[in-house]
Amino acid sequence: MWDRVRALIIKEFRAIWKDKRSRVVIIGPPIIQLLVFGYAASFDVNHVATVILNEDRGLPAAQLVARFKGSPTFNIVGHIGTTKEIAQYIDPRYASLVIHIRDGFSREIGAGRTAKVQMIVDGRESNTAQIILGYAGRVVRTFNLHWARTHGLKDPPATVVARAWFNPNLKSQWFFVPGIVALLTLVVTMVLTALSVAREREAGTFEQLLVTPFRRIEILIGKATPALLIGLAEGTVIIAVAYFWFAVPFRGSLVILYSGLFLFLLAATGVGLMLSSISRTQQQAILGAFLFVVPAIILSGFATPIANMPWPVQLLTLLNPMRYFLVIVRGAFLEGLPLSTALQQLWPMAVIALVCLVSAAWLFRHRMA
Repeated sequence: MWDRVRALIIKEFRAIWKDKRSRVVIIGPPIIQLLVFGYAASFDVNHVATVILNEDRGLPAAQLVARFKGSPTFNIVGHIGTTKEIAQYIDPRYASLVIHIRDGFSREIGAGRTAKVQMIVDGRESNTAQIILGYAGRVVRTFNLHWARTHGLKDPPATVVARAWFNPNLKSQWFFVPGIVALLTLVVTMVLTALSVAREREAGTFEQLLVTPFRRIEILIGKATPALLIGLAEGTVIIAVAYFWFAVPFRGSLVILYSGLFLFLLAATGVGLMLSSISRTQQQAILGAFLFVVPAIILSGFATPIANMPWPVQLLTLLNPMRYFLVIVRGAFLEGLPLSTALQQLWPMAVIALVCLVSAAWLFRHRMA
């Protein structure tokens, strides 16, 4: 028996290796995804965009600011004079951290008392915010050790007071649950549209559909619409669960949120129809959907910040519709995303959706001819 099994195993290996498509699938995508994911999937935070609000002109405050400037982790992008200017940097994501040193900081330290340093962090990405606060606390501790040693103090001269915007308690659930709206609707829409044509090809009913009075564009619309409507319905359910069950606050506009969801699903439908047009079997369609969905999730900022990725990978994320929709859905829940900011995410998704749908229509027309 084992000789027969061994012969069958050898036969299967030879069949896989002789099949050009099989060789491409087992060699090409894993290597490409390993290289991309190896750089993209990182929780390290580098070059944190930081703004200094220093209301104290004493030496200790200047030395503390100098330590942040000398740290390779922090990139000082601006100096401001009042707390009213903080929103100009945090809201549009120009900065992730604001270091606020109040007037009297140096006087408190000079008198041997502990002074407070306020760290205002962007809480929309809770994991990143906690890492940034950890790095900032390390810089302050280094300052404390040096100052205490040189001035003979026992207590630390400075202490960190953290304040997170948009997510005061830095609950990771508030960060991940809105992102699930994008993740699940993408998976469902992609699978449904990718299988729509391949399923009928395998059943032998697609040729019957082609000889009906329906034009090819009508068939394409008929295949796309159910997946689009199901995606909208599923997105609505997840949004409701996020708000009513998980108690994630919703501070934005439903019009902006659903505009983003509609364009996102249009783009996903276009990609799914492209895959369905070139797939001969359901197995090929599922494989194609998998090869798109996994990179789309990794390169969207769902779990790891795009800003931490190498710049070539960041350029690659510009082609990913999920990247833009995540900004909209998380912004709608946590910050009340303004229309001006939403438009910066809506128009790229509209362009991607248009290109994908036109490409799907072209492939559908030529592959079915």
